[in-house]
Amino acid sequence: MLGFLKGDPKKKLTKAYEDKLAKALHAQRNGDLRTHGTLMEEAERIYSELQALEKEGK
Repeated sequence: MLGFLKGDPKKKLTKAYEDKLAKALHAQRNGDLRTHGTLMEEAERIYSELQALEKEGK
């Protein structure tokens, strides 16, 4: 009944993915390659979750 009040999980994951990529880019530019690698792994995990949601939606 109040489904319009629920957040869109796809939008939330997309925002988290973009934030991780931005943080990874910032870490890389500062020379912190270890943090860059960690953030990129997290971004890839979020991206795979996003792809799974898109498959379910089709």
